[in-house]
Amino acid sequence: MTMIRSWQLSAATWIAALACACLTTPRLIADDDTSAQGSAQGDSTDLRTDLQISGVYPHLTTYGIYSQNGGHYLDGHNECGIGAIVPWAGRLWMVNYAPHMPRGSEHKLYSIDPDLRELTIHPESVGGTPAGRMIHRESRQLLIAHYLIDDHGKVRVISPRDMPIRVTAIARHLTDPAHMVYYIDMEGSIWEANVHTLAVNRLFKKPVPGWHSKGGYTSQGRLVISNNGELAVGNYADVLVGGAATSPDEAGVLAEWNGEQWRIVERRQYTDVTGPSGITGGSDSNDRLWAIGWDRRSLRLKLLEDGKWHTYLLPKAAYCNDARHGWYTEWPRIREITGGRWMMDMHGMFFDFPPTFSRDNSQGLRPISSHLRYIPDFCVWNDKIVLATDETSIQGNRLAGQPQSNLWFGTVEDLKQWGPASGFGGPWLEDDVQANTPSDPFLVAGFKRRVVHLAVGKSTESTPIQVSLQVDRRGNGTWENLEQVTLSSNNYVAHLLPDDLDAEWLRFTTDRDCTATAFLCQTNARFADGTAEENRELFHGLAEIEDEALGARVYAAKHNRNLCVVEEAGPPLEFTKTQFEFVEVEQDERLAALLEVNPIFGVDEASVKISHRGQTLRLPKGRLEFDRPFEFGWPRDIREVESERVLANIHGTFYEVPLVTNGAPPAFNRMRPVASHSKKIADYCSWNGLLVLSGTKASASADGHVFVNADRSMGLWLGGVDDLWRLGKPTGTGGPWKDTLVESGKPSDPYLMTGYDHKALRLSHSSAEPVTIHVEVDVTGDNQWHRYQSLAVPTGEPLTFQFPDAFQASWVRLVSEQETRATGQLVYD
Repeated sequence: MTMIRSWQLSAATWIAALACACLTTPRLIADDDTSAQGSAQGDSTDLRTDLQISGVYPHLTTYGIYSQNGGHYLDGHNECGIGAIVPWAGRLWMVNYAPHMPRGSEHKLYSIDPDLRELTIHPESVGGTPAGRMIHRESRQLLIAHYLIDDHGKVRVISPRDMPIRVTAIARHLTDPAHMVYYIDMEGSIWEANVHTLAVNRLFKKPVPGWHSKGGYTSQGRLVISNNGELAVGNYADVLVGGAATSPDEAGVLAEWNGEQWRIVERRQYTDVTGPSGITGGSDSNDRLWAIGWDRRSLRLKLLEDGKWHTYLLPKAAYCNDARHGWYTEWPRIREITGGRWMMDMHGMFFDFPPTFSRDNSQGLRPISSHLRYIPDFCVWNDKIVLATDETSIQGNRLAGQPQSNLWFGTVEDLKQWGPASGFGGPWLEDDVQANTPSDPFLVAGFKRRVVHLAVGKSTESTPIQVSLQVDRRGNGTWENLEQVTLSSNNYVAHLLPDDLDAEWLRFTTDRDCTATAFLCQTNARFADGTAEENRELFHGLAEIEDEALGARVYAAKHNRNLCVVEEAGPPLEFTKTQFEFVEVEQDERLAALLEVNPIFGVDEASVKISHRGQTLRLPKGRLEFDRPFEFGWPRDIREVESERVLANIHGTFYEVPLVTNGAPPAFNRMRPVASHSKKIADYCSWNGLLVLSGTKASASADGHVFVNADRSMGLWLGGVDDLWRLGKPTGTGGPWKDTLVESGKPSDPYLMTGYDHKALRLSHSSAEPVTIHVEVDVTGDNQWHRYQSLAVPTGEPLTFQFPDAFQASWVRLVSEQETRATGQLVYD
């Protein structure tokens, strides 16, 4: 959850959820009726329920406001992410949420029938900011948000007046689990409630530090809770253990309560807490317990087994969730999906998660794919994986009129077609390391290409330092030496792991005290082939760079549920929510002005340029036609599509760019490429749970993704946000220098390297003598540079250096030892 921010083109916040009732005979819930049962309301019978586009059923879209005839003009309702989804009593139940409404809002409790045609808004809805869910075995009730639902679908409510909290988790009770449960509040308070009488009692106001609570679970005689952020909110005098953060690494908390005392397990940012009992809220016995979190280095997986905590480290696919305040994660989960198969979602990566995960059997954790979709919860229903989403938000996002979110339905095989399983992280990042003390284990299983960036700084002696790499091949806690790397003080090595390495976990030791970095970049190298027939067919309706395009600006309307379509030369249009057809509307000059595009990037002979915190960052070029505006003007180059992260489309490549804090520009230093293309895409946004792209061919016909008006003067492409990966793997050419006058010893601008498949550097110069050029890399995007290679470039002929396929780093730059006129260009293919 975030507070409102304002930035140049916006940077989102929070979300959408579910609402619009449609029945077997499609009927639409009346927007001015917020209390009636969805299946009994409204006289509109024209809502299409037959559409399914890239796993999304548009009629299942949810909203934040239902009292304003489809409009959105009410404070405090600027997001509506879908916080929890649970199959129960023959239907799929879910809730959506406002940003910060512990006393209720117009957000709803919904249920969907098995044929996906009827979306019911339940009259008991009280709204708020919920994501907690639990199945209480003894009473046979689903507890979700403030609602208790029996196995016949009867709904009861704990009034937010009696329990004014943002329900983030629900857990089994330590002493009376048959009758009582714990409710965890995002503000940090802990409540207990009787599931029969609905009587409530606040146990703690805020027992532990950190803020923005997320998870809660009971096992091994303790309640374990998590906070995923650190912010100066509330009064530290209220906490019963711990206090303010004492270092930059301290943020959030993982804490436990044994019924008598609180104890801090770790001052790190944590989200989900769960175990083999899943969404039953915990175990009354000695079941294992898992918690997932992160720090600046990597993801953290904590295991509680036989009363002891153990730590495992995993790679991040993206930095979008990393912000210290904790607003930008929603609710990453570990959850069973089907037939004993479990899945974990964290930091933009899906993992297969073994429910047998334990100290002596940590085998089987595998990356599945990376993704752009922002996912607060997921489940399996009717043999389909269902992903809840946090999509269109208007917290700080000027380029959307009202928040809205939807569900995605698909299979694990569908997920594998999304982004490559690529990630980064490690146990040390310029950390003080004690001699002969093993690091925490880091996951290496499931990746095809793996590079370890090793560096040491100061040490107690000037003699070389031996870094030992050890592996646990079977996940049984048995470690063996793999190899040793020798580093001198202030030295760096990019060490490629063997291609045939068969191991689950990797850890490191040093033979001397030192300051060390051990950071891995890994990928399964499963990039989408944009030339494959099925992928070309998916995007066939979009104009190629040489085609005539129907360009328009798009905007999720504020006054109704439609999509505004603004074309400079043609009449203003709306694309309707009910029938997915174009209708003419009155001109709105303010909207047209709002949707004007002013590019954030520049181009010179060498590459694309963007400005970040007073520094010039450089990106690859695509086709030369992207250097200048198209016939409809500049294409949109940056916009919030999924909540709380930015999607950029710059010179023929889509990028995901994290947000860091409200009111600030995105963190371009931590961007990642998604896909490259040669399409003439004019604009893009999210609407009705779909990704909307404008810039269709003038000759395009309707094909299930392309929708055109009657005279074919306007068209739109609709799909899922993770369809973008199928445009083709990121490619491009460019670099920091192109016939550039270079000063001796002066580093070039940083040039993006992360996320590309094959990488080659071409160097040349005009000097009469050979020139030595150093290749330096920033591994993490933190502007910390290491010398990777020194290349002697001969006179009169270019030198080409092919990077190993396994080599990855965030950024690369060049430094010449001599003053010269030089060209340094990288080719990514």
